[in-house]
Amino acid sequence: MSGNGFGLQSSGGSSNLLKEDDSLLRDTFVSIIRHHNPQLASKVDVVFALSSAWVMSESDSDFEMLEKRLSDLNPAELILVASAFSQMLNLHNLSEDISNAQSERAARMGEVEMSTRSTNRSFKKLITERDDVSPDDIYQALCNQNVELVFTAHPTQALRGSLLKKYAKIRNEIDRLHNSRMSPYEKTESLEAIRSHIMAAWRTDEIRRTKPSPQDEMRQGLSYFHETIFSSLPVFQRRIDTALKNIGQPMLPLEHNLFHFGSWMGGDRDGNPFVTPETTREVVITARLSAVNLYFQQMEQLMFDLSTWRCNAELQALAEQVTSKLTHDPHMLAEERKRKNYADFWNPIPVTEPFRVVLSDIRDRLYHTRELLHHCLVHSSMNVKEVLENDPGAYFIHDELLAPLKVMYSSLQETGDDSIANARLLDCLRQVQCFGLGMVKLDIRQESARHSDVLDTITQYLGLGSYKEWDEAARMKFLLGELTGKRPLMPQTLQTSAEQADVLNTFRTIAQLPGDSLGAYVISMARSASDVLAVVLLQRECGVSETLRVAPLFETLEDLHNSEASMESLLSNEWYRHHIKGEQECMIGYSDSGKDAGRLAAAWGLYEVQEKLAAVADKYDVKLTLFHGRGGTVGRGGGPTHLAILSQPPGTIKGSLRVTIQGEVIEQQFGEKELCFRTLDLYTSAVLEASLNPTTPPKPEWRQAMDRMSELSCEAYRDVVRKDPRFIDFFQQGTPVSELGRMNIGSRPAKRKAAASIDSLRAIPWIFAWTQTRFHLPVWLGVGEAFQALVDDGKLDILQEMYQSWPFFSVTLDMMEMVFAKADPRVAQFYEVALVDKSLWPFGEDLRK
Repeated sequence: MSGNGFGLQSSGGSSNLLKEDDSLLRDTFVSIIRHHNPQLASKVDVVFALSSAWVMSESDSDFEMLEKRLSDLNPAELILVASAFSQMLNLHNLSEDISNAQSERAARMGEVEMSTRSTNRSFKKLITERDDVSPDDIYQALCNQNVELVFTAHPTQALRGSLLKKYAKIRNEIDRLHNSRMSPYEKTESLEAIRSHIMAAWRTDEIRRTKPSPQDEMRQGLSYFHETIFSSLPVFQRRIDTALKNIGQPMLPLEHNLFHFGSWMGGDRDGNPFVTPETTREVVITARLSAVNLYFQQMEQLMFDLSTWRCNAELQALAEQVTSKLTHDPHMLAEERKRKNYADFWNPIPVTEPFRVVLSDIRDRLYHTRELLHHCLVHSSMNVKEVLENDPGAYFIHDELLAPLKVMYSSLQETGDDSIANARLLDCLRQVQCFGLGMVKLDIRQESARHSDVLDTITQYLGLGSYKEWDEAARMKFLLGELTGKRPLMPQTLQTSAEQADVLNTFRTIAQLPGDSLGAYVISMARSASDVLAVVLLQRECGVSETLRVAPLFETLEDLHNSEASMESLLSNEWYRHHIKGEQECMIGYSDSGKDAGRLAAAWGLYEVQEKLAAVADKYDVKLTLFHGRGGTVGRGGGPTHLAILSQPPGTIKGSLRVTIQGEVIEQQFGEKELCFRTLDLYTSAVLEASLNPTTPPKPEWRQAMDRMSELSCEAYRDVVRKDPRFIDFFQQGTPVSELGRMNIGSRPAKRKAAASIDSLRAIPWIFAWTQTRFHLPVWLGVGEAFQALVDDGKLDILQEMYQSWPFFSVTLDMMEMVFAKADPRVAQFYEVALVDKSLWPFGEDLRK
């Protein structure tokens, strides 16, 4: 491994580095096993060799040799061998991450071409290939572009945080070996550090012995902001400024950010009894503390940087105003700052250093804000919003923090010190603009039926009848009547169940939290317009003054088909259009739609619903933001970011995108700074291209083909999953679905309800279970029948044209092809024979055909 700097001249160089890193990590790990347990190392070597032989030959005889060798191991040996292979796979994944990061760095240095587009390349493509797109158009599009990435705690990240941190240290050491000039001593020390971290990972229990709480999940999510996102985002925006400068455009406005971040961790209560109102309150405070701590560090660093004395009149006046408020006893002031453990600048700062004077005041207010938040965290009865809003020494809204930073920036610009202004101060301004005082905006998610239960209790208590028994027209009339009226609806003496009280207390908690810490209220299993108005009404009744926008989540295929009528009913109402101020958000679910209808039918249903919702929004002049609930796996809507965005229907993005980043995908996209840059770059370029260079609409014959294939694939899928009485037994016996439900991967249960049905099972264990047996059934089931039917009808030429000319179709097929490559009927059969009752073997054989 070279220590003479980074050199990656081609894809072959990238491949060589991957092999080199993979060999280093694997050889180091095997040497550690051999040191601790030579017999285990020998068994691992034999199993590895037999596995490699079978993968190369794919012969039954080689598989049978591997199977026999494994069957000769006793249970204790099986556990150790399985654990060893698990570690080797983790290390291999790590080497791939490192290779991707090195390729990203090489691409920025111009040494290799990246397979996917960057923002720079998007600029060039749009200008050279589109006569109607000018550099100014690109600039204006970016000034209006906004991508919000929403982190979720869905339990798809099976690795413990302890292991992730050790792998991050290994990654840093290998990065040093690749990119630093190192002496022989330093190289030896780095290799020893890698060995130490691998040994520590091997000696760490891979399995969580206790279930993480939603608070644990939030803290884990926030760690990515501390380690990569917070520092990377302003650097990325500076690179966008440079790219804009290269095409003759100014830098992005200070008040605009390309990205914002949201979270479901501690807010997603759909089927998760562990997310309570208290949980939501705690994670909001924790996130605000995280933001305040990061800004505090930035202010202390800026105080060292901005020693400048020259300033404009506005900053001088602000500095004098700050100085006049300070105590006149320098000794007392210095002692107080020592007690607060400030890094430096304890003594009063002279007004001749105006930047430091103003920054010291910001530092004091951030410290005070942090103390108040700690107090609120300990005392659960305190109204967080009131405490922050009523204390002039604390920061309540981010504009209060931005204002003095902008004054300092303007002063440096006026005095000609542009380079100082556009260094750390500009980064800090953009961080405050992006992350605010809440770091992330927490979405609240709840199932629609829970709101209906509350309203049913209210209407029955008031003698109005049963809300749940009313039809949609009656519900809408009641809800709109209450929303346009002034009388309170909620009786003070109302008796509710524990579940209903939880719903109402959630709204009351929202009312006591700062509005800039909250995002959307997402209604899962939304089926009608009344589901949305119910949440609007309950917010008002529970005292939510800054009403959260309400986003219906359409999940099943039936809900997707009915969503157009629901949104038509909503947006055609004048009161509602006035309430939303011309902006509406709708969420579409990739996971549950795939579980409900199969991947192909779900993909087409999602495509069509986006077109229909966009048309309804355009009809009423409403700006629509589509919130894509995509998972990491293909079965849950996953796939390459750039291709996924560019394959969306034309006219559905329009510079605005909201998407979930789930589980293991957070680590894959933000676990390392180069990967973080790449992720931000991919989203920026893809949304820009989708807005300025949308794909052409599909031809009528393509739509007819997709309608037919969707219908056939859905029917074939449901004939097996829903109608065949053998399926449930086969699924439960032949996959580890029950064991996955008992693992402590995430805080929420594997099922929404305690029922042995596919409907109650969450999409994640549904996909995970089939993945473990290499069956991957949810992705391909029903697809073959659909394609064969069209081929038999003489439509092969149309299918070929669709693949060549329609990004949606080609991306969908490419993702399925990738899953087919991962599926292995021989492994699936092995699990079937070992675990499934013999009477079900013919059923399994039919599926594998």
